[in-house]
Amino acid sequence: MAHAVRYSGFGGPEVLEVVEVPTPEPGEGEVLVEVFATGLNPVESAMRRGEHPERWPVEFPAAQGHDLAGVVIATGPGTSRFSRGDEVMGFVERGAQATHVAVPEANLLSRPPALSWEVAGSLHTAGTMAWTAVEGLGLGPADVVVITAAAGGVGCLAAQFARMRGATVIGTSAEARFDFLRQFGVLPTSYGPGLADRVRVLSSHPITAFLDFLGGEVPEALALGVPQSRILTVLDWEAVDTHGVAKIYPGDVVALGRVAALAAARRIRLPIADVFSLESVADAYRALDKREAPGKIVLGLRVVDYPGQRVKEPDIKEQDVTLGVPTPHAHVDVEEAVPPAIGDGSVRRRHREEHEREA
Repeated sequence: MAHAVRYSGFGGPEVLEVVEVPTPEPGEGEVLVEVFATGLNPVESAMRRGEHPERWPVEFPAAQGHDLAGVVIATGPGTSRFSRGDEVMGFVERGAQATHVAVPEANLLSRPPALSWEVAGSLHTAGTMAWTAVEGLGLGPADVVVITAAAGGVGCLAAQFARMRGATVIGTSAEARFDFLRQFGVLPTSYGPGLADRVRVLSSHPITAFLDFLGGEVPEALALGVPQSRILTVLDWEAVDTHGVAKIYPGDVVALGRVAALAAARRIRLPIADVFSLESVADAYRALDKREAPGKIVLGLRVVDYPGQRVKEPDIKEQDVTLGVPTPHAHVDVEEAVPPAIGDGSVRRRHREEHEREA
């Protein structure tokens, strides 16, 4: 049997539960992956809350999760690229938050050894959205781009891609994350009303593009004079319908390969803010929904052993494994071991006198 995240009604993280389900059988063109890590995405929270069901239809009980990384443990008919034991990364439409997932072989890549499981399991949605946005806008040295939620997974990757192409990047975040953004060469500013005014203070040049990864900031982009065709959003369907701005979608496995290669070569970084267990999925989404995490929040389904890993086994005190176990040691006379500061010294004097008489 496998374990998977499910919810049977719209609501907050409290509707999430981990249930026992039959282990999937890989079908035609699929492989069965034992999931080691799966990244969380804000769109999953929006779907779970029941936002825009006409755009994101949900059938109950609903599965959750898109990105994943793990090990192939079985292959279905018609597969040829992967074998049992291969380490892979990729995505499914829904249902990545489970111990075992049947994944179309076409949605997977080999995990580069330089990528940790947490990064590999979080890279598709954030990485390919950021890549698609920056490449689609054709950003270059003449551009000044505003990125909202720039400290999040999509935002910090988009900022790095834009900086790689020579653009000036202004990013919004909580003030506690300003130094985090500066390490990527981003000019930070805070969330909230008056964003357009704060951006004008930071740049004497016109704002040429606006990536709204937070939602609700399109009016600020329009106030800055950014053309509708160069305003992109992830979550704000109202802005798409009302203002005609473009909606960003995750890219394909080819885009994932390009992003993974850049991450493996250390040309970009995807910080991991925190790792939660599968059983703590509700707490993981509470942390995500605050929109304050620097980088990605991840579910770690397996404790894996590699240098610098973020997920560790619980600490075991030495006494827990040695209590009651005889330990060989040289004989110690208890009276001889009494420190001089304890007692009046008569015990030590008596033993010294006895040793002298025997000699």
